[in-house]
Amino acid sequence: MRSRSRLRNHVALITGGNRGIGFAIAKALAAEGCSLIITGRDQASLKRAARQLGRKSVPMACDVRDPQAVDKLFAAIEKQFRKIDILINNVGVAHPDLRVDKLPVETWREVIDTNLTGMFLVTRAALPLMNRGSAIVNNLSIAAKRVFPGSSAYNASKHGALGFTSTLREEVRARGIRVVALMPGATDTGIWKTFWPQAPRKKMLSASTVAQAVVHALALPEDSTVEELLILPSVGTL
Repeated sequence: MRSRSRLRNHVALITGGNRGIGFAIAKALAAEGCSLIITGRDQASLKRAARQLGRKSVPMACDVRDPQAVDKLFAAIEKQFRKIDILINNVGVAHPDLRVDKLPVETWREVIDTNLTGMFLVTRAALPLMNRGSAIVNNLSIAAKRVFPGSSAYNASKHGALGFTSTLREEVRARGIRVVALMPGATDTGIWKTFWPQAPRKKMLSASTVAQAVVHALALPEDSTVEELLILPSVGTL
């Protein structure tokens, strides 16, 4: 009940909110009474997700790699909602298991542009709409602190995103905006089709478990914060 009293009627933007962890967080926030904006590049899946999330969910297609698309998104958000209380920077892509000497530069750029530059562009555009008591959650993955051979672009993007998140936290602390680095371990989502198709999904976290932890962090009183939210599977190792 405490979380409901804290989050009801908040406006939440979730990038990549049409699938995986992003959709699970959107679903959890919808249950708390938030109004949602979910973004992604696939309009069909966005519309399906919005229907599942309910009438307070608005799908808005956006390629976070494109500054003009991000500006257009936030012009629409400002017109309709006037503010953002919760920003979930969730969108992210992976790449096949390839060593550095085999990784195409095009793949490197796609991952860095999506996972790191996209986070910067969305955050920069969101900050003017955020007031004291707002919160930003950046979904970084455990790869922000650990390295996995064959995933150099993904690791680099997540390590860079952690540095960005830590810097951002200090820059907006005086404004009363909380910044949370979300670092889930192996989570059962579609990203494993790219990383490791044969991965043991039964040993992984569920996306709903990660979402529950995020809601708990967001529901804390405004005079407290979780700076790093590390969640790992308790069964076996991956």
